Amino acid sequence: MPMPAELIIFDLDGTLIDSLADLTDATNCMLASCGRAPLSEAEVRLLVGQGARRLVERALPGAPPGEIERGLELFIAYNHAHIADKTRLYPGVREILDTLSFRGRRLAVISNKNVSLCREVLAILGVVQLFGEVLGADSLPFRKPSPEPVLKLLADFGVGPERTVMVGDSINDIAAGRGAGVVTVGCTWGYGEPSELAGADYRVDSFAELLNIGVIAG
Repeated sequence: MPMPAELIIFDLDGTLIDSLADLTDATNCMLASCGRAPLSEAEVRLLVGQGARRLVERALPGAPPGEIERGLELFIAYNHAHIADKTRLYPGVREILDTLSFRGRRLAVISNKNVSLCREVLAILGVVQLFGEVLGADSLPFRKPSPEPVLKLLADFGVGPERTVMVGDSINDIAAGRGAGVVTVGCTWGYGEPSELAGADYRVDSFAELLNIGVIAG
């Protein structure tokens, strides 16, 4: 039998929060300022997961460095000003986080979004206090899919990989977790393609299903 998890690490966008509408608005505000056509939510969904700079680069194919930098500034400014206009927690997130916290699980977030934006949106949605630590794209020299953010949390919390779970919706989350030797859980409701979760130890179709996983429910 696996030992019960002490530390559960969550991805943010596409795992805890549905932020696609706000990310689409930020992307299209940036594109309009650059004289480019807007993108649909389905198109922006394919750009999410590698951080703001990579999203802007992919939304502005062929753009010179100066346009990328201007686009990045516009995207971040709009996203910061409208961080939770339409963003919501996925169904069951607040209740399950409360349950896990009540059961003594230690919770953390690793995102490829800048850490200030992570903390702001979690605060607005009323759950930031549940997380012992939040790491963003600018917290360390390396971000997911590197295992370094996960390894930092293992050291900070003093928890071994065999007592840690990484929960996320994309290959970045699964690769980071596997690289650090922790248990991985793939979330099918997020922005990643189903094939990205093939390497996960577990897959769940709703947030509540996390409590059906022995190492978490323990």
